[in-house]
Amino acid sequence: MQPIQLENAVATILEHESRFEPGAYFLVRDILDFTVERLAKKNKGEKRHVTGPELLIGFRDFVLKEYGPMGATLLEDWGITSCRNIGEIVFLFIEHGVFGKQDSDTIDDFSEIFDFEEAFAAPFLATK
Repeated sequence: MQPIQLENAVATILEHESRFEPGAYFLVRDILDFTVERLAKKNKGEKRHVTGPELLIGFRDFVLKEYGPMGATLLEDWGITSCRNIGEIVFLFIEHGVFGKQDSDTIDDFSEIFDFEEAFAAPFLATK
């Protein structure tokens, strides 16, 4: 999808959906690209469908790498506080034609694979 199309889709979503800030949508799109490329490296360059759990692991790894200790604050500010929130954004993208899906894909694929506090804050807490 071209960037302007993504921007238009996000603008359309935001007309009816206020749970997440615009940055949350662009972050999830970037993380899908990150995850597709990461999986392709493992599969000899072959790109394939990304499952919900794979996207969640990519999400966690990307946010920790790119945002470090500020990741938890950024996500909270943008309204992403759980794995399910990521799935909700993915399914809004599917509904608006930004992402595709397989018949077997469901919102339940984005069950709590990890705890946000543990994933994004705990690694940066001081230890005794």
